[in-house]
Amino acid sequence: MNEEIKRQILAKIEAYGTIVVSRHIRPDGDAVGSTMGFTRILRDTYPEKKIFLADDDFADYLAFCGGEDDVPEEAYADALLIVIDTGTRKRISNKNYRLAKEIIKIDHHIEADPYGDLNWVEDFRSSACEMIADFYLTFQDKLKLSREAATYIYMGMVTDSGRFRFEGVTGETLRLAGALLDKGVDYETLFAHLYTEEPASLKFKSYVYGHIQITPNGVAYLYADREMQEKFALSFEDACAIVDELNSIKGSLIWVAFIDNEAAGNIRVRLRSRFLGINDLAIKYHGGGHNMAAGATVFSVEEMRALIEEADELLGAYKATHGEAI
Repeated sequence: MNEEIKRQILAKIEAYGTIVVSRHIRPDGDAVGSTMGFTRILRDTYPEKKIFLADDDFADYLAFCGGEDDVPEEAYADALLIVIDTGTRKRISNKNYRLAKEIIKIDHHIEADPYGDLNWVEDFRSSACEMIADFYLTFQDKLKLSREAATYIYMGMVTDSGRFRFEGVTGETLRLAGALLDKGVDYETLFAHLYTEEPASLKFKSYVYGHIQITPNGVAYLYADREMQEKFALSFEDACAIVDELNSIKGSLIWVAFIDNEAAGNIRVRLRSRFLGINDLAIKYHGGGHNMAAGATVFSVEEMRALIEEADELLGAYKATHGEAI
């Protein structure tokens, strides 16, 4: 799919002596895996080129993956910037991205801002890492994929697909994952990093199950305010991940986690759904993402309540025409 745009991207990579790779703010496993993996592929394939990974943000829970490079501003003048897993330019975690000579966008979110000189967007993909794996296999006669790079890319595929359970997972997804595993991915160590939890996080989950709120039409939600986060010694990432604990309530086809982000002066929103889309709702509240998995931001408790009410109306309308789904 999109063979011509992939060929154009490879041609640009081969033409530039300096390449900078970047991702989105508040990076998740897919953002980190796709950029770390792609950077490693480029460095191994083109040792004569200057390849940088530039990111102004950080995720503590992914610290085991390693850090980013300090890229001097003057390096951008003749550089190709490749931004991965980032739907809009305002979410690019690189304050110097405008300094690059050209920009390539590689992304799997619903297209809202085609900011690249070349834009390769496949919103049907389960992850950006799936696209990077596809890119490698398309040009495997030219590119080098080490075990390390394969591990990064596999990590992003696993995390963004909910261990291959979410929307967008296809037979092609699993075939690409299989090609990565064939490179010797140490998935046991990887999963130990990703899925073992601090005792405080487990205690928080127990608390969550006793404090989930459910609207009349079945929207499940929880507000992790500052007091709650401090009580359970949660990192911001741990608090955000709690949305995944709301996904198995019968009749609740939309579930939402609100996380007080005091440092930024807002409330971060994680929205998930089953069967019906919630991306338009996320866009209305300063966010976006995928049809059934998106993020948003609200700036007051009142705005949070308004989002809940709209989600409840959305789910009520869906149930009125589709019946009580699973």
